Amino acid sequence: MRNIFNGYSPQRNEQQQDAQGETGTSRRSFIKLLSTASAGLTLGVHLPTIAAESGTSANTSGSEFSPNAFVRVGADNTVTIMIKHLDMGQGVTTGLATIAADELDADWANVSTEAAPSNAQEYNNLLFGPVQGTGGSTAIANSFMQMRYAGAKARAMLVSAASKVWKVPVAEVVVSQGVISHHASGKSATFGQMAELAALQTVPTDEQITLKNPEQFTLIGKTGTSRKDKGKSNGTALFTQDVQLEGMLTALVAHPPAFGAKVISFDSAAAKQSSGVIDVVQIPTGIAVIAKDFWSAKVGRDKLQIEWDRSAFSKNTAEMKSDYVALAQKPGLPARNDGNAPDVLSNAKNVVEATYYFPYLAHAAMEPMNCVVVADSEKAELWYGAQLQTVDQMSVAAVLGLKPENVSINTLFAGGSFGRRANPQSDYVLEAAHIAKSQPGVPVKLVWTREDDMRAGYYRPMYVHKIRGSLDEDGNIEAWEQRIVGQSIAAGTPFEGFMVKEGVDASSVEGASTLPYAIPNLSVQLHTVNLPVPVVWWRSVGHTHTAFSTETFFDELAHQAGKDPVEFRTALLKNHPRHLGVLKLAAEKSGWGTPLPKGRGRGVAVHESFNSFVAQVVEVTVENGQIQVDRVVCAVDCGVAINPDIIQAQMQGGIGFGLSPALLSEITLQDGAVVQSNFHDYQVLRGPQMPDIEVHIVPSAEAPTGVGEPGTPPIAPAVANAVFAATGKRLYDLPMKLS
Repeated sequence: MRNIFNGYSPQRNEQQQDAQGETGTSRRSFIKLLSTASAGLTLGVHLPTIAAESGTSANTSGSEFSPNAFVRVGADNTVTIMIKHLDMGQGVTTGLATIAADELDADWANVSTEAAPSNAQEYNNLLFGPVQGTGGSTAIANSFMQMRYAGAKARAMLVSAASKVWKVPVAEVVVSQGVISHHASGKSATFGQMAELAALQTVPTDEQITLKNPEQFTLIGKTGTSRKDKGKSNGTALFTQDVQLEGMLTALVAHPPAFGAKVISFDSAAAKQSSGVIDVVQIPTGIAVIAKDFWSAKVGRDKLQIEWDRSAFSKNTAEMKSDYVALAQKPGLPARNDGNAPDVLSNAKNVVEATYYFPYLAHAAMEPMNCVVVADSEKAELWYGAQLQTVDQMSVAAVLGLKPENVSINTLFAGGSFGRRANPQSDYVLEAAHIAKSQPGVPVKLVWTREDDMRAGYYRPMYVHKIRGSLDEDGNIEAWEQRIVGQSIAAGTPFEGFMVKEGVDASSVEGASTLPYAIPNLSVQLHTVNLPVPVVWWRSVGHTHTAFSTETFFDELAHQAGKDPVEFRTALLKNHPRHLGVLKLAAEKSGWGTPLPKGRGRGVAVHESFNSFVAQVVEVTVENGQIQVDRVVCAVDCGVAINPDIIQAQMQGGIGFGLSPALLSEITLQDGAVVQSNFHDYQVLRGPQMPDIEVHIVPSAEAPTGVGEPGTPPIAPAVANAVFAATGKRLYDLPMKLS
């Protein structure tokens, strides 16, 4: 079997053979040769067996210098940065490479990237625990210091090598764009020329490293830095669907037609006789058809005769919504309880009340779920856009009866995820493992169609919120009570232990339980319902619904108090300077307070999610009952701006993503089954509907935080508030409809 990713490399093997033939080369003669080096010298020797003088030295393979798990310097001057997080379009490849390359002082043109192997010990995400994974907008936050130290240590070892060779003080050696120099003597060498000797130096500890001051950054914070994931736009990037292995088969699964449905019996005779079909096997989630190619598998699947038991669940969306609304009338489990909101509200004269509805949502990533697996009784190898490598390793190992360390994962680019691939249940990955188990030693590619993912996938939970608030005689908010009803994402998963406390799933209430406004009596309560509809995090998770309810209700209270929405927020955010910073910047840049023509309105929202702060001011036009979003002014404070171009792109993308459920998208159920199947009936924002977007980044010296998700939560409430400004009508259900 030929593996197109880990195949034989004639060049590397020749280098290894050359190295073995150079065992007589002495370290002294090598240093003598290198001591005369200046720019232009190409090394032709190798030191395979010489150890560092003392301490721990870097690993070296062939002519490569690998001081740590993240940086590799080749004799050809190529600097390879290992990327431990999945790149699903959020720009993490460029962002992480920028951090390491800046401290290394590498030539950006010579920097390349490579997905890190599945290894939780080397590549864990400490914000998740001892797990390798990507999510929660944690990639930059988790890796910022780690990548800085990785680059700085490699630089220090290159400088140390030059200092010893040239017999000059370390302090006199400078590095710039991949060239090491000593100006007084005129000596210089490239990274590649110094790589082998650098590998012999002792790897410094963190305490021995001095990181750059921000004013010394050459890449971090700069615009115009070329992306390191250009392959996604020119067709050279490898996605799961591009994987072609010798003898590979393709599999599709017939999933239950309704949630909770089970196979009673099935007849596979016609499918097995269909051209190209190799086998039909039952797996825990349905019936898999294995064939020579996708089309043969699809035709074979269409010929299956399956009898399903659909008695477990048959509810419709309208029934479920009614149940949720009824539950919201009752007190729930406390998620936050400041003061005594119920008592204040019961005695208040000016009470405002609203009930909000949020439907199930599909992730609708442009690349539906897929995974390639080859497995036998001893090991397994997978290729796909892996988002939770460690969780998937353990899950696959359990299915195949292997040790987790015998399951290797090759992480490829992913065509979107929005939380779908970070499934703690490892659903589609486990399907692929079950199917591969039936074909030992044969590579199998599992493919989900768009319809499969829309109707048999995982969803953002449906929610209902009920909020009551009261104002005192001066128009100040005196009490706020919020009840939230929905499913738990964490329940029954490996994340339940630290996400669910005293019955409250933190992801259901985040954004409401953390409301920043200075309200003396504030109560947030949760009702968690148990339904067979599979749910998982969706881009910005709980903030997708809490930001809408809190920011539109706050706007409603401001109107009831007769106060300007920006001024009303400003007065209650005096202890939250970063909220205030983005709010004031967005208001200023948008021309807040200036008049708009009839039929147009301006709305504002500010929200913190994943430790990033975003405010958005939206202008809309409402005509003939249709909402057109014309302009969005976005201000973001995400700490140190690693790559301003990516931050801008992620804010734009998050806004576009959030406008879909604000105006168009919803998953509805009929008799326990999803009604929608593809983009014709699960509507998402189209190009002509995209507004003009301005992004303004607040300068900050705070630690960097994520930008993949925080742009999404404020957009829907800002639109709803703008619609009210234009029409005088409040909208409480998503997607918004005026008629």
